[in-house]
Amino acid sequence: QEMVDVERPPAGPHWYERYVLPCVAELLGSALFVFVGCLSVVEDTQGTGRLQPALVHGLAVVPTVLMLGNI
Repeated sequence: QEMVDVERPPAGPHWYERYVLPCVAELLGSALFVFVGCLSVVEDTQGTGRLQPALVHGLAVVPTVLMLGNI
């Protein structure tokens, strides 16, 4: 059985977890998204057109959400 201290309620999230971590996650996610998007058009060949950047931006969202989604 788990012992619960009745006199002290459980502490809320720390200010670091509440304010800093979401800002860092947003910064890293946006930087990764822009970096990967810019890399997709560095070597633009004739055959890809608009498809390559669209696919790269769409597929860049998935790992970003999986890595940073819990924050």
